[in-house]
Amino acid sequence: MKITRIETFCHYVDWCNWLFVKITTDEGLYGWGEGSIAGPIKATEAAIHELGQVLIGHDPAGVERHWQRMYNAWRWRGGAIGQTALAALDIALWDIEGKRLGVPVYRLLGGPFRERHRVYASHWLGGVTTPEDAYDGAREAVRRGFTGFKWIPFRASDLRENEAAAIRRGAELMAAAREGAGDDVEIYIECAEFLSPRTAVLAAEALKPYRPAWFEEPIPFENIAALADLRRQIGVPIATGERLLSRYEFRELLERQAVDVIQPDLMHAGGITEVRKIAALADTHYIPVAPHNPTGPICNLAALHLSAAIPNFYVLEQMEDERALRDEIATQPIVYQDGYYELPQEPGLGTDLKLDALADRPARPHRMADSSESLWW
Repeated sequence: MKITRIETFCHYVDWCNWLFVKITTDEGLYGWGEGSIAGPIKATEAAIHELGQVLIGHDPAGVERHWQRMYNAWRWRGGAIGQTALAALDIALWDIEGKRLGVPVYRLLGGPFRERHRVYASHWLGGVTTPEDAYDGAREAVRRGFTGFKWIPFRASDLRENEAAAIRRGAELMAAAREGAGDDVEIYIECAEFLSPRTAVLAAEALKPYRPAWFEEPIPFENIAALADLRRQIGVPIATGERLLSRYEFRELLERQAVDVIQPDLMHAGGITEVRKIAALADTHYIPVAPHNPTGPICNLAALHLSAAIPNFYVLEQMEDERALRDEIATQPIVYQDGYYELPQEPGLGTDLKLDALADRPARPHRMADSSESLWW
């Protein structure tokens, strides 16, 4: 069996482009990968085709061997675009290997540790401005069966205008959300790098009475020493890692004890092959893994298969508002029930794609964030 063709398909969905890759062999067997990115999509798509030349003409078996060949093909190790391209191809190779052997990918990884996987509703309570809306939104998450949801209680623009008022309003909304959710539902706080070490301490103190499950990316990821210092100051767990691209970058984060939960993104941190190693590294530090998982159905499945096969899985992100579309384009949607994903039983990742359902969603350039609106010191 030889790899003969690599194709890409790009469609804009709500806030970013979903970028799928299809690797086809001379025997008609094919696998799906995903390299969706909230950023330079054309560059990523081009990188998939350039890097994919390393695979053409080779037997798809031996995913680890192919990963090493692709990783070393980048003179500068690729960066975010290169690692995303590598991840998309890696995921597709695992899909082929599972189909070739007639087993789900998690079986190839040694799993499963568990048959059901707890998920949380991500990007929840979007646009909420009143305690009443926060309460109602939290109740809705509970009604849908979730035992956790993630939201942003404050905005950078509000912090810039009046940080004391913004933090106070955030605490009021959080109090209402906690009342609506009840005591047994986790409320994860997305900070989106809006805070600084100074304002993160103030925000954590204000929200602490309402038991936030974590502060996600409270400060920019580049300065791990500052993050480690912040972790020692606040009494709220810190989660981060979606922007880190390899085990080498996670190594310092873990060794400096700067994090309570790591969030590698399979689409950007080298795919299933590399994130499996990142999870093993985290396990040596007794740190759980909650994969960053915000985009299309192929990455969603890849994250689920990997989560099934690692001992230190914690919880999986679920873009609830996009679940209907993901299910529509998947021939075998993931079964969601009462706040949990059920493991697929089909070979490979477990689905084909019906891309005709995205025909009215052509790719478009991603709108880059205005840096003046992204951070607040």
